[in-house]
Amino acid sequence: MLNPTLPQLFRRLWVHFTTQRRAQLGLLFVVMVLASLAEVVSIGAILPFLGAVTAPDRVFLHPMAQPLIQALSLTEPKQLLLPLTIAFATSALLSGLMRIILLWALTRLSHAIGADFGISIYRRTLFQPYSVHVLRNTSEVISGISKKTDGVVNRTLVPMLIICSSFVMMVFVLFALLSIDPIVAISAFGGFGAIYIMVISATKKALFRDGQRLNNDSNQVIKILQEGLGGIRDVLIDGTQSTYCNSYRHAELSLRRAEANIQIISGLPRYGIESLGMVLIATLAYSLAGSPSGITDAIPVLGALALGAQRLLPVLQQSYASWSLIRGNQAILRGTLDLLDQPLPGYADAPPLSAIPFKHGITLNNLAFKYTEDTPWVLQSGLNLSIPKGSRTGFIGATGSGKSTLLDIIMGLLQPTVWRSMM
Repeated sequence: MLNPTLPQLFRRLWVHFTTQRRAQLGLLFVVMVLASLAEVVSIGAILPFLGAVTAPDRVFLHPMAQPLIQALSLTEPKQLLLPLTIAFATSALLSGLMRIILLWALTRLSHAIGADFGISIYRRTLFQPYSVHVLRNTSEVISGISKKTDGVVNRTLVPMLIICSSFVMMVFVLFALLSIDPIVAISAFGGFGAIYIMVISATKKALFRDGQRLNNDSNQVIKILQEGLGGIRDVLIDGTQSTYCNSYRHAELSLRRAEANIQIISGLPRYGIESLGMVLIATLAYSLAGSPSGITDAIPVLGALALGAQRLLPVLQQSYASWSLIRGNQAILRGTLDLLDQPLPGYADAPPLSAIPFKHGITLNNLAFKYTEDTPWVLQSGLNLSIPKGSRTGFIGATGSGKSTLLDIIMGLLQPTVWRSMM
C-alpha cells in the first residue's frame, strides 16, 4: 500500500497497543468525561451568580433556588450572593483541577506508549536476519527509534488524545450552550466549524507535502551526521568538511522549514476565530439590550455564553491544531509503523540455545548465494570447500568477489541460497 489513509494507519497503530495501555486509555476516557462535566457545571454556575449580582430578587423567587434558600435559611435576596459566589468559584476551581488531571494523565500515558513503541522497534530490529541488516540504511533505523518515535508521540499520539478529549468536551459544552440559547449556540458552532472545515480543505495538500519532506529530511540529517562523524578520519584526511557541512545545512534547513510550515498552518485560524467570537458576543449584547426586558436580564445569558465561547473556541482550535500535526506527521507515522510491523522470529522469546559441538571441520558442498531474488548472484559457481578443525585458511580476491559474504555464511549469519550439506 503506497499511500495508506490515516484511518488505515491508526488501525495498524492500534495493533501495537498492549492490553495494559488499552485499559489505561479506557480510564483516560472516563477522566475526559469527568473534566467535561466539570466544564458544564462551571458554565451553568455562572447564570445564578450573575443573576444574584444584577437581579437578586428574581433569583430569590426562582423555583430552582428554593431548595438552597431553605437549606441555608436565607431570608433576603442579597443573602444569596455569598453562597452563589462560593458555588461559582468552587465550580471554576474544580474545572481547572480536572483539566490539570486530564493533561497529566494524557501526557504521561502518551509518552509511556511512545516508550513501548521505541522499545518494540529496537527489539524487532535486533532480531531481524543479518541479510536484512546488510541491505538496510542504518540511519533510517536510528532515526525511527529516536527522532521518529518522538514524532509519533508528540505529533500523533498526543494530538489524537487531544482530539478525543476536545470532542467529548465540545459535546458537553455545546449541550450546555444549547440549553441557554439554542439559536446562538447553533449559529456560533456552525459558523466556526465551517471556517475550520474550509481551512482544513485548503491546507491538507500542503500538510501532506511538508510531512513527506519532514520524513525524508529527518533520515537525511541522521545519515549525514553518521557519515561525517563516524568517518571523521577520512573527512579530515580528504578535507571534505565543507562538503558535509553544505549537505547538512541543506537537509537541516529543509527539515526546519517543513516543521515551521506545519506549525504555522496548525495555529493559523486561531486569531481570526477569537476575533469573530468577540464580534458575536458584541452583536448579541446589542440585540439583547434592545429587547423589552433590557440589558439587566441579558447579562447572565451573556456571561454564560461568553464563558461557554471561552471554553469552546480553544477546544475547536486544539482539535484543528492536533489534526494538522497528525496530517503533517503522516509520512513519519507510516515509516515508524513499518519498523513496528517487523516480524519477530519464533526463537525471540526462547531461552538461549546450547553451542553446536565442533569436532572435525566445516565442509561446503556446491554452495551458491544471492541476497534477494532480484539481486545478482554473489557466489554462483557452486563453491566446494573443506576447512579442517585447527587449520588456518585465508581468502584472497578482488573487491566484490564475495569474500565477506562467504565468511558471513561460514559464521552462520547468512543462509545459503543453494545448500547441499555442511558438517
